[in-house]
Amino acid sequence: MTDWFDGPLAAFDTETTGVDVEEDRIVSAAVVVQDSPGGRPRIRRWLVNPGVPVPPGAVEVHGLTEDHLQRNGRWPAPVMEEIARALAEQCAAARPLVVMNAPFDLTLLDRELRRHRASSLSRYLDRSPLCVLDPRVLDKHLDRYRKGRRTLTDLCAQYEVVLDGAHDAAADALAALEVVRAVGRRFNARLERLSPAELHTLQAVWHAAQARGLQAWFARSGAPEVVDPAWPLRPELPAAA
Repeated sequence: MTDWFDGPLAAFDTETTGVDVEEDRIVSAAVVVQDSPGGRPRIRRWLVNPGVPVPPGAVEVHGLTEDHLQRNGRWPAPVMEEIARALAEQCAAARPLVVMNAPFDLTLLDRELRRHRASSLSRYLDRSPLCVLDPRVLDKHLDRYRKGRRTLTDLCAQYEVVLDGAHDAAADALAALEVVRAVGRRFNARLERLSPAELHTLQAVWHAAQARGLQAWFARSGAPEVVDPAWPLRPELPAAA
């Protein structure tokens, strides 16, 4: 029997105008599907004209200028529909979905769907719920005492995964997928009896514990940061009175 980390996986990633999931916008996205380790990935890409200014800091990260997006990007409404349907297709095919720092990308997609489609991500996934594998959560739980940062670049270095073209949505998605495979192989003894669905449930618990620990660290440091424990999707903020 093939272990889940040697079987079919899909991955999703976005590039954005910033890091605020409630206000920022998606400017590019990719879904990558790979049937087996080393197999040729099938990649679907989207480029979006967000209809809002793209801050210089964001351009420095992903290189997508406002002029380029206006000339080559599509309007958000049909793109968000296509992305949501693409994720639903992966879920219906029972492919685990790899998303690095899932609460960011999935929540941002949900907010874009609400903004442009008067819908939500959950509506597209009502028949086949998400089964997410988040390399950041997995690595932080399974190797919790390792010091250092855990960005995608750091995880690629740790697990000897080639990241060719960082901050390109397709390149990042494929690298995250390969990291998850590497995590599965390295910690096989602890993961082999767990299905992806069971891991999805456990990651919600692990992420909440990680968030509480980070929140406590911020409190001791006197920082005003708030860490959301929700995973893989943050709940919608209540409407202002």
